[in-house]
Amino acid sequence: MDFEIIQHSNGSVVVSKAAKLTALNANELKEAFHSLNKGNVNSIVLDLTETKYCDSSGLSAVLLGNRLCKDTNGKFILAGLQPTVLKVIQIAQLDKVLQIFENQEEALKTL
Repeated sequence: MDFEIIQHSNGSVVVSKAAKLTALNANELKEAFHSLNKGNVNSIVLDLTETKYCDSSGLSAVLLGNRLCKDTNGKFILAGLQPTVLKVIQIAQLDKVLQIFENQEEALKTL
């Protein structure tokens, strides 16, 4: 399993254990977001500290998490972005849409 879910009183943290977020594991991340959404969790921090690469399938999973949270008046936050992942997000201009924090601890303070 490439993703670990940690429950907090004010939301959940999804920690990526994958070095690459690609078509090979993006569906697993989408399933995690759907599962949390069905469990009435609408505030999620996605910690990508260990992820060094993200392709369009990975971005699609990230956007799904964001949409599910926003549709239920929650928050979706990215944390721990490595420079290469941040660059992809900036190229796609998603840094204007997504909340991004330096680390999981900072992100949790805003939930």
